[in-house]
Amino acid sequence: MERRRPMNIVVLDGYTANPGDLSWEALTAQGTCRIYDRTPPEQTVERARSAEIVLTNKVVLDRDVIAHLPKLKYVGVLATGYNVVDLDAANERGIVVTNVPAYSTESVVQIVFAHLFHLTHHVAEHSAGARAGKWTRSPDFAYWDYPLVEVAGLTMGIVGFGGIGRRVAAVAQALGMQALINTRTPPSDPAGCEVVALDDLFKRSDVVTLHCPLTPQTKHLVNAERLAMMKPTAFLINCSRGPVVDELALADALNAGALAGAGVDVLSTEPPAADNPLLTAHNCAITPHVGWATSAARQRLMEVATANVHAFVAGHPVNVVNTVNVVNAPESAE
Repeated sequence: MERRRPMNIVVLDGYTANPGDLSWEALTAQGTCRIYDRTPPEQTVERARSAEIVLTNKVVLDRDVIAHLPKLKYVGVLATGYNVVDLDAANERGIVVTNVPAYSTESVVQIVFAHLFHLTHHVAEHSAGARAGKWTRSPDFAYWDYPLVEVAGLTMGIVGFGGIGRRVAAVAQALGMQALINTRTPPSDPAGCEVVALDDLFKRSDVVTLHCPLTPQTKHLVNAERLAMMKPTAFLINCSRGPVVDELALADALNAGALAGAGVDVLSTEPPAADNPLLTAHNCAITPHVGWATSAARQRLMEVATANVHAFVAGHPVNVVNTVNVVNAPESAE
């Protein structure tokens, strides 16, 4: 009976996916496995030198690193985006690279609306005021320090209409909002949304939410010119990638009152520099890239990542993101 030779597996930065509330047991069953919480760049080669399988979230495997990993056959990215791996270098070596698609869709949709509801009701600020005694001292039974906005009847502009964009549109419509969409490829089924040009979307929307990938074409897609097109009562939400927004232009618009508010879960550099202009911008709610990180989403992430490894070890890799010929799948051993 054939059996598979155990593989040498290294997880370079497992802490964000699993800070201790989940189990690595299904992965460790695939072979000899070393799991590091974090790996600084200067230790990447040392830790992965003997690995045949490497899992990484944000640790970069560039051409030089890959060249120093002679046994490497497979890279599993613990995320949907895989720009941390040099795919050309992997292709040249016949290294299979996989990702984990769509695991966080529902969680990201949830944080989009968490930001929207915060911006329209200022829950955190009103709670802080009440706890500080402001409600106790109020001469009236209710008070509010900010405009309170009802979302029903508003227009939400959605940039990008992949899995997350579609779910955002569905939730927006369920809340009584009109949905405008802009996407590179006009969808055959716009799901009751109106497909519009990008500038029209910025001009007409009460809320603009970004769900496009980061590419050379989308970097600073939200710039001073497009921000100037938006209504002064409008909100901007970014839960996609930080560099899609020109952060200085957004901070300037917020501080000038040209925009009612913004909610962001991503920044151009993470962790951000202390002088990032959005950290001190007026009415800008910032969450530290946590939209993907619910326990349910992270459980799915680990399950799919482990299934990806299992499929590779079995000789039938799935969720492959590069164009390599699969020549490195493990061979059976007697």
